[in-house]
Amino acid sequence: MMRNIILMIGVLMCSLTIEAGEISKYVLDNYLIAVEQPGIVIGRIYPKPSSIRLLCDTSSLFRIDTKEKSICLKENKALVKKQATYRYGVTLLIDGYECRFELLKDGFSKNRIVAHRGAWKQKGVLQNSLRSFQNAVELGCQGSELDVWLTTDNKVVLSHDPQLYGMEIENSTSLQLFQQTIHEKDPIPSLQEILLEAKMQNMTHPIIEIKDSQKGLERTLQLADSVVSIVHRMKMQGDVEYISFNYEVLKRIRELDSTARILYLWEGKKQLEDLIKDRISGIDYSYYAYRQDKNLIGKAKMSGLLTNVWTVNNAEELLLYYQQGVDYITTDEPELLLKIINSLN
Repeated sequence: MMRNIILMIGVLMCSLTIEAGEISKYVLDNYLIAVEQPGIVIGRIYPKPSSIRLLCDTSSLFRIDTKEKSICLKENKALVKKQATYRYGVTLLIDGYECRFELLKDGFSKNRIVAHRGAWKQKGVLQNSLRSFQNAVELGCQGSELDVWLTTDNKVVLSHDPQLYGMEIENSTSLQLFQQTIHEKDPIPSLQEILLEAKMQNMTHPIIEIKDSQKGLERTLQLADSVVSIVHRMKMQGDVEYISFNYEVLKRIRELDSTARILYLWEGKKQLEDLIKDRISGIDYSYYAYRQDKNLIGKAKMSGLLTNVWTVNNAEELLLYYQQGVDYITTDEPELLLKIINSLN
């Protein structure tokens, strides 16, 4: 049974072709619905349109504020914590364009734990695998980081290194990767496969690191285009966040999606003022950067930037950064950090 499921996923992975043109023309500045707050504004539409009309709302929960150009809950409607449904589709007519969005009940963890390449170390599973993502969800991590590359047939697959199972990711087709790894306990997954798994819950955000192609910037930007296209086509703008060492990647994502959450990985290459100017959402720097500049967290927060620290595996430093109020802590030891947090409570 499981082998048949994997086979179906592999076939799907090899047949999907994503074009940058599928990226939504309009986006929301928020897709998450807070619970027990009737009538709240959920998300404003960007770029700001002239006209907007609600075409379809099968849940009968939503209304449009035509003045503020936003989607809201009806005045007498609210989501409750015990409510099982957590994804709601709406269709809007925006300046003559029919646009579909998926809104999510906000059940996402707020514990600030980001499982580095998923939760793999204590479970003995492959990094960047379906099982490592599932383990991160089971733990209740706020985020699960994953790394992506582009195959020769332009499919997005997961791997931290450019080689996996002895194969060059960028010089292989998705079908070759699938056929060579189907017999492994953790075959190479496609991004679609992970995002399909992510759609089954609203606890853990996939945090997608777009890797630098060994074939140059043009190929790297093509990967960025493909990733954003997949996310938009799957209506998962409210689920995912993006990170990269490549500043041009983040600028490209910002062009494609004006409200996406994007964080920069390469400390020392840009000033905080540069990030603010280019509308980067935050810094995702190694613990070395925070050690060298004790005021970095405060300066970033004063600038309205999110903060993430990687990769922290020592109990003393995990506690330190948690108490200092870093927005995210990326770790290979999510179980340890969770234990520390629970001990504080």
